Amino acid sequence: QVRLVESGGGSVQAGGSLRLSCAVYGYTYSSYCMGWFRQAPGKERGLIAVIDDKRNTKYANSVKGRFTISQDNAQTTLYLQMNSLKPEDTAMYYCAAAPRLFGVSCSYHTVGRYNYWGQGTQVTVSS
Repeated sequence: QVRLVESGGGSVQAGGSLRLSCAVYGYTYSSYCMGWFRQAPGKERGLIAVIDDKRNTKYANSVKGRFTISQDNAQTTLYLQMNSLKPEDTAMYYCAAAPRLFGVSCSYHTVGRYNYWGQGTQVTVSS
């Protein structure tokens, strides 16, 4: 049974940092996309960072240069290091996994392709 469990959310002042973790259990696909999404109240859930099985990474423009996605060597934990946080980063953050289509970059995998999701962790950034 596949489970993704996020942790590390919380409240921080603008300019601060947080690191989110996502423990991945039972995911056995050798080719995959693992991403961090966020959803603010009244807005759609959107991908902000993704890493594939070859450790290629992509970022949304809104977080590029401030956030870093990574995995541990065993590929059992996904991380999101968030620096220089802004009030507009306030949202519920989710990790998710999708089997990567052969020869297709994770950039072209839509939200609907992600079939395993964590429960979410809240990040609140105050000004």
